Order: sequence, then structure tokens, then C-alpha cells
Amino acid sequence: MGHTGPQEGEGKVGGKSRPPRCLTVAGSDSGGGAGIQADLKTFAAFGCYGSSAITALTAQNTVGVSAVHAPPPSFVAMQIDAVLSDIGADSVKTGMLFDAPIVEEVAAQLERHGACERLVVDPVMVAATGARLLADDAIEAVRSRLLPLALVATPNIPETEALVGGSLSCEDDAVEAGRAIQRLGPTWVVIKGGHASGSEAVDLLVGPRGEVERLRSPRIETRHTHGTGCSFASALCASLARGLGVPEAASEAKSWLTGAIQSAFPVGRGYGPVHHFHRHW
Repeated sequence: MGHTGPQEGEGKVGGKSRPPRCLTVAGSDSGGGAGIQADLKTFAAFGCYGSSAITALTAQNTVGVSAVHAPPPSFVAMQIDAVLSDIGADSVKTGMLFDAPIVEEVAAQLERHGACERLVVDPVMVAATGARLLADDAIEAVRSRLLPLALVATPNIPETEALVGGSLSCEDDAVEAGRAIQRLGPTWVVIKGGHASGSEAVDLLVGPRGEVERLRSPRIETRHTHGTGCSFASALCASLARGLGVPEAASEAKSWLTGAIQSAFPVGRGYGPVHHFHRHW
């Protein structure tokens, strides 16, 4: 089994403490603000050891995505197998998965290695610059193959609308959409509220017993929003690997991301990234 969660007595290698292990399965952002690069930075910021399986290469910066190249699904599978058969993972996060064959392969490998206990599915569909990152056929594959394996799904509002096939005009709509996504398989759903309006950015955490928790932060007027969705999901993944429950992990991820947005420094001419290491430097 490639997946082993944090348990009593584990975490020692050669007499030294081993940090929690997180695997990200996602696309690469050559600009360093989103995707694999944002995920690995986030894992490191939370004191976790990060590994990766790259599902697509993007030629990307803060202005836009100029090209996307996806490897064969079998090569994505080989990356996942290489990591989980040796290093293992205490939690796993999926991001941009590009097309249906890659979604199918990712789901199959995570099942084969028993790596779904702490699986965070971030159904990345569109970049902050507006570039489409998920093929039409992959949306149904995410619904039918990946979401049933997830502990937590973290769609933003446009992604939620794509998954449930409707528009969200109010908070009640978002809650009902979260419950509809739950019926596809995830135990928990976080509807990220960054695309909404108002003085607060409110994420809705929909729980397995019908409970709804509102994760609030001041809405920050800034262009430093590149990679916020990836970074939030990775912070949640890292917090789960460190042993937190889902509500506590989501709250910690929200708090950390708010600080990362507030502390961001200028990068590029467009939508700049957050400051992943704002708690460290």
C-alpha cells in the first residue's frame, strides 16, 4: 500500500522525525504561481514533504496561458506509482487533470494504492486569466470517477456551476449545489467564494450531517489572485496530513491563504501569485 496516514509511533526514519507527506497530481505552471509549483510551495510552508505527478505542462505567466501539453495517461500513472510505491502519502490533492483519459488513470492509480482516505479534489477548470484547463469530456469523468473517491471537494463558484449544471444566485443555491456534489461522493464540500461579491469572501463548508460552516475573511482588492484555488486546496491537504479534521483543516487553510494574499508582492504584469511563505519570510 502506498498510502499510510499519520499514526501513533510513525514518523521516525533513522531516529529522525519524518514530516507528513503530501502528493499533488496536477498541471505545471511555468510562472510558478499555480498548479504543481504552488502546491509544493504550500506543502513546504506547512512543514510537509511534497511529491508530485504532473498531468500537463503549461507555458504560462501572470498574463495568460499560451500553450498546454499533456503527457500520455500511462506516464501520469507511472509518476503516481513511482511516488506511492516508495515514498507514500499521508494525503493527496488533485488539481488540473486536463482530459478524461488522465482522470480515469489518476482515479485508478489512487484506488490501486489505497490513497483516497485523505483525498482533496480541486476540480480545476479555468485559470485566473480565463484560459480553459479542462476538456469537456473530463467534467463527466471527474463527476463519475474522481469525486466518488474524495474526502473533500473544493470547487469555486464557476466550477460548482459546471459540476451541477446550474447557476448560483444566492447562498442557498450554493449550499444546495454543495449537497448535490456531496451526492456524487465527497464527504465534505467547500464552495470557495472568491468569485462572489461583497465585503467578505465567504467559503461554505458543507458537512456530512447537513451542517454548513461559513469560513469568512475580508475581501481584499488585489491582482494577486493567481493560484489561490490551488493553494487553498493544498493548504487543506497539508493540514489533513498533519492530523487535523476537515473543519479545522479548512479553517486553517482559509486563514493561511488570507495572509498569503495580504502579503503578496508584485510578480509579472498580470494576475500575480500569493506569498506562500508569508509566515516564514
